Amino acid sequence: MASLYQEKYNAKKISIEQALSLIKSGDEIVAGFCGVEPMGILSKLHTIKDRVENVVVWYNLGMDKYDFFSNPEMKSHFITNSMFYSFGAREAHKLGTVSYQPAHLHNSFVRKVEAKPANIFIGTVTPMDKHGYVNSSLSAYYEKIVIEHADLVIMEVNTRLPKVGGDTELHIDEIDYIVEVDRPVPILQSAEVTENDKVIAAYVASLVNDGDTIQLGIGGIPNAVASAFMSKHDLGIHTEMITSSMAELAEAGVITGRKKSLHKGKIIGCFALGTQKLYDFIDGNPSVQLMRGEYVNNPFVIAKNDNMVSINTGIQVDLTGQICSESIGLKTWSGSGGQNDTAEGAIHAKNGRSIIALNATAKNGTLSTIQPWLTPGAVVTLSRNNIDYIITEYGIAPMKARTIRQRVDNLIAIAHPNFRKELRDAASKHQIW
Repeated sequence: MASLYQEKYNAKKISIEQALSLIKSGDEIVAGFCGVEPMGILSKLHTIKDRVENVVVWYNLGMDKYDFFSNPEMKSHFITNSMFYSFGAREAHKLGTVSYQPAHLHNSFVRKVEAKPANIFIGTVTPMDKHGYVNSSLSAYYEKIVIEHADLVIMEVNTRLPKVGGDTELHIDEIDYIVEVDRPVPILQSAEVTENDKVIAAYVASLVNDGDTIQLGIGGIPNAVASAFMSKHDLGIHTEMITSSMAELAEAGVITGRKKSLHKGKIIGCFALGTQKLYDFIDGNPSVQLMRGEYVNNPFVIAKNDNMVSINTGIQVDLTGQICSESIGLKTWSGSGGQNDTAEGAIHAKNGRSIIALNATAKNGTLSTIQPWLTPGAVVTLSRNNIDYIITEYGIAPMKARTIRQRVDNLIAIAHPNFRKELRDAASKHQIW
């Protein structure tokens, strides 16, 4: 049987150029997410510009800046859409070659498929095993739901990818064409941690108990929070993204999942991205399970985790507790992602908590991140109804079951002292109570 699978595999092998020849005007393509984006094909996609028009490409949280969207000459040839901006899309937005689609992570591609399925999927997988299966490795977020509705599935096969458990197996019969590549796996280096981050992390850690299940993002504050958890015991993980700091906590014996009420003993996520140490940790690790975003980030599923703690960060907060985490005014910076998913799940979990942690100022201390109201055009990523605590380096502002008057007082107390008077004056003048 193994030889039969190998025959099928060999018959499906093509070059990158042959893969590109299959794309025609009007096609709609979804690229594999983040660490499994098909870098070989995407790096040459622009080369078919002169023979195609209006090829739609869905490219989310991208790991590189490709010509097909960063070169203004690609306009009208390629239309790039994204549900989460990274540096490349951010820069290209001003060219009019990239557009953002608002969506919660848990149902982003469910709704996309319901509205209009893409006809082509291009991703990256591990080599095939003797049973005819490849592994989607670093992501189970949306790959399978797109593949199930696509007419054409093209996979780059990279021997360097880790093999990760969960809903990550694909059979060779589900793949139309194979492109073999040999390239490094995308790495996300750990962000630098500041002294402010450490102070904030200590406040976050004071709200997390032994045995809690946590969701944690990326960046300086989340990395500091992870370090602050090193004295905890038996933490569990149910998160959209499995990070390098989570691997460090697991290897230190902090994360065991023994007290979890759902998927006991398992680290649950829908994608992983980080350092090579993370990839070594998750490779063949039976405690790590990647599952579809529609499951992992479903607030009803998250709420089944007793003692669930959602820990996220933001860009700006208003005095009523509304949180913007994805735009700077009208400028899209990232995306909604799963922030509202995990927060809503946490507040409905038994003894759950929803936390936002951020620095009190931006722009080298010249701008308060706590404002009387959000900057015009800023997106409300997290409803003020879905937050329990907001934290800065100046303390913890409880939001749960607090009136607007109480929220104003609590938020001003954790604002930078230089901005407290103007916040109080604005609240009084505009009757924010």
